[in-house]
Amino acid sequence: MSRRSGFLVYGLLIAFTLGSAAPLYWSFLLGSQTKEVAAQGIPPLIPGGHFLDNAQRALDSIPFWKALVNSLMVSTITACSVVFFCTLAGYAFAKLRFRGNGPLMVVVIATMAVPTQLGVVPLFILMSNLGWAGSIWSVVIPWLVTAFGVFFMRQYLVDAVPDELIEAARMDGCSQIRTFWTVAVPAARPAAAILWLFTFMQVWTDFFWPLIALPPDNPTIQVALNQLQSGYFKDFSMVLAGTTLATIPLLVLFVVAGRQLVAGIMQGAVKG
Repeated sequence: MSRRSGFLVYGLLIAFTLGSAAPLYWSFLLGSQTKEVAAQGIPPLIPGGHFLDNAQRALDSIPFWKALVNSLMVSTITACSVVFFCTLAGYAFAKLRFRGNGPLMVVVIATMAVPTQLGVVPLFILMSNLGWAGSIWSVVIPWLVTAFGVFFMRQYLVDAVPDELIEAARMDGCSQIRTFWTVAVPAARPAAAILWLFTFMQVWTDFFWPLIALPPDNPTIQVALNQLQSGYFKDFSMVLAGTTLATIPLLVLFVVAGRQLVAGIMQGAVKG
């Protein structure tokens, strides 16, 4: 039974892995074919030899490198800001006793139920009044802190930081900020790593708000890829070659940070 269960578990893991990798392989597969083959329907399951040509055509058709730099800057700044402010707010909600703690947390959670689309018009008007319309900062500023991040860090820090450790730091003369920096931040690293990675991915793949806030000559990578689909005939080989190129930074991020991320999760799961 043990060996049979092991085969079943590994079989399910392999199936889930192949299913997760299938969209990426399909993008590369179509991106390596000619536009005639890609438009015919299901292509051969073996990649063709035209990926570099299609990728070069995509780079020549849109401001790819500028969009890539914009996305890297927006995603990195936003992810770092979300981790810092959400950890700070989560620590306050989890470990500080102040009037209105519970109702304020309810308000934060309630904002998660409001669709982003409802705030697009007033947000765009605000960005225009501040003179940021069309600037990359109009995409960065609105997401410097998120309700989900505050809730996520609050739930983690409730159990990760013992109250006795905070009281000991205060008895040693630590200020509130120093207690947060020396006690809460080290304990929050596993959750902060997960929040940083998820926020980076979410901002990297965001399309709706950058499409509204940014002009065509100053896009993020997702908006730039959308420009490849303009016209009556869509060249799917070129579009998916560009999509594959835009996915490479995320793959590199997972390869580089994957081991540290898993180590952080395992460290946070240890109870001692």
